[in-house]
Amino acid sequence: MANSPQAKKRARQTERRTEVNKARRSRIRTFLRNVEEAITSGDSSAAKDALKSAQPELMRGVSKGVMHKNTAARKMSRLSSRVKALG
Repeated sequence: MANSPQAKKRARQTERRTEVNKARRSRIRTFLRNVEEAITSGDSSAAKDALKSAQPELMRGVSKGVMHKNTAARKMSRLSSRVKALG
């Protein structure tokens, strides 16, 4: 356990940041799940709309440090190719 005041403060900050990051990660996953569901339903326009709303959310996760930029780029690439294949 943290003993010094600085270490105690860092522990408190870590708890807060963990909660924020958890919420962000969950939000990103929700947007990605919406795209997946639109793809499996076969609705091309819904998939495009879902992908368009998921893109900024993924990039926001990158800028906030929740996700690595290459991971987000890979996810975007794979999803967009699947949406494109729908027609």
